[in-house]
Amino acid sequence: MLDNAPRGTIVIEDIEIGMVRSLRKEVTDRDIELFAEVSTDRNPVHLDESYAQDTIFGGRIAHGMLTAGLISAVIGEQLPGHGTVYMGQSLKFLAPVRPGDVVLAEVEVIDIDYPKRRVRMETRCLVDGKKVLLGEATVLAPSGKFD
Repeated sequence: MLDNAPRGTIVIEDIEIGMVRSLRKEVTDRDIELFAEVSTDRNPVHLDESYAQDTIFGGRIAHGMLTAGLISAVIGEQLPGHGTVYMGQSLKFLAPVRPGDVVLAEVEVIDIDYPKRRVRMETRCLVDGKKVLLGEATVLAPSGKFD
């Protein structure tokens, strides 16, 4: 399940403080398996239920960076969108995401440096209204000006 959110680009000239964009996605077993394959992170807490039962999580969890990747999807597809250059991202993982959880990934513009085309955003992921990830991103937004 993935929201059919608007895709494209919001150029620096049209970005305003307080703008918010988001997507909602169910994290599936297949997502976790694919992320393990691509990242080569095969920690059994993500892949082996019997192993994960004996951890502090009491069961399998998604990779934290899989969840963080949903923030990247919002930034790269919606705000600012296509042509954006990621410059930095801080992350704080607050709670685990489990297979079957529906994650709401949101970005909110908190600061803009128009001459440098830099946009600072609060980033967050929630499951059932509970924050599971918080952070801040800095990006270089595309411009609509063609000098």
